[in-house]
Amino acid sequence: MKTIVLIACASQKQPVAAAARDLYVSTLFKFSLRYARQLAPDAIFILSAKHGLVALDEIIAPYDVTLNAMQAAARRAWAGEVIRQLQAHADLQRDHFVILAGKRYRQYLLPHLASYEIPLEGLPIGKQLQYLKEVCDV
Repeated sequence: MKTIVLIACASQKQPVAAAARDLYVSTLFKFSLRYARQLAPDAIFILSAKHGLVALDEIIAPYDVTLNAMQAAARRAWAGEVIRQLQAHADLQRDHFVILAGKRYRQYLLPHLASYEIPLEGLPIGKQLQYLKEVCDV
């Protein structure tokens, strides 16, 4: 069984193409990535509203797409693509997923994952940041 962390993308981005781990510059994203690395998982991926599942070292250009503005059908289709991409890297029935993403990013993914946890579930952004700062080596 592998452990895989999924982190939501962020609206704040570098103005030029960069490795995904460097493209997103929001405080929440940075702390989420730091927390994910502390977990020492087998893999970390970003859930990109535009690209689906993105590896940390994948070079992508800035974009302005968010699941928060999408209708349910579009989010369901996005999740279907993410699941297809994820199957190339993980066993959805045996691996464990740690999801650092809001409800709209995980809603249609969760039914496909047998084992997962959502450490920040139910916390507003400020409380998420507070929690991540407490558990990260700051």
